[in-house]
Amino acid sequence: MQVFERGWLSSNNVLFTGPGETALVDSGYLTHAPQTLALVRHALHGRPLDRLLNTHLHSDHCGGNALLQASYGCHTAIPALEAPKVAAWDEEALSFRATGQQCARFTFDAVLVPGDAVQLGGLRWDVLAAPGHDPHALLLFCEDEGVLISGDALWENGFGVIFPELAGEPGFLEVGATLDLIAGLGARVVVPGHGAVFEDVAGALARARGRLDFLNADPVRNAENAVKVLLKFLLLERRALALTSLPGLLASIPLVERVRTHYLGRSAPELAQWATAALVRAGAARVEGRLLHDA
Repeated sequence: MQVFERGWLSSNNVLFTGPGETALVDSGYLTHAPQTLALVRHALHGRPLDRLLNTHLHSDHCGGNALLQASYGCHTAIPALEAPKVAAWDEEALSFRATGQQCARFTFDAVLVPGDAVQLGGLRWDVLAAPGHDPHALLLFCEDEGVLISGDALWENGFGVIFPELAGEPGFLEVGATLDLIAGLGARVVVPGHGAVFEDVAGALARARGRLDFLNADPVRNAENAVKVLLKFLLLERRALALTSLPGLLASIPLVERVRTHYLGRSAPELAQWATAALVRAGAARVEGRLLHDA
């Protein structure tokens, strides 16, 4: 098992090259798809990529699917409840349009259902439901080795934006239940969707629960966090944005517009100004002249 730690525009990729079939878990973002393909080709040393699996279908985890399928014809498995949306290629339901992000159309050959088990690298991996960040997200857990592939359900310092809450659906309780599930697994190593592989699972869970309590105490915090994350994602993708374009750009993202009107009560220019200042304050962006740059 090899982990390609990619950053935040693209999810980490987990490649299995054991004696059986080769497999990749999660494929990164669309604009990084050529790099994903290059990493996989280099690691496979001429072998084919037999299988592709997704922990969930946010654009930073499945944006390389189409290129990998075109290059290898790999058998692809996705979360079962996303299958009708992918079959119809409903970008509204798949969240790509709602978040203002890109994903090339891909297909699937099989679905992953909680309670299933898959063979990766010659080992059994249990498929577990991990709702919260995404209602249909999955975990892959190898009990024999104590290794958990957690997607965005648990990072070393937190977890992904709780998107269901922003759409008026429950998410806080689901995140808590998923953290409880992870705690009960007794994993010794976690391979997160973003950031480094880590072993201090108890510490990560404690930090995640603290973060959840903080967001749950005031849903506006979760809404503000989502705006910052989505703007940062745009910066990672485009590297720089004109300050004058930010109000219109944020207003063009349906999820941000919903957050602005339902939770924050700010005008589009006010929200753009606030989000810019918040990213700069956090050291995640910098202003140079008339441009907001990634930092």
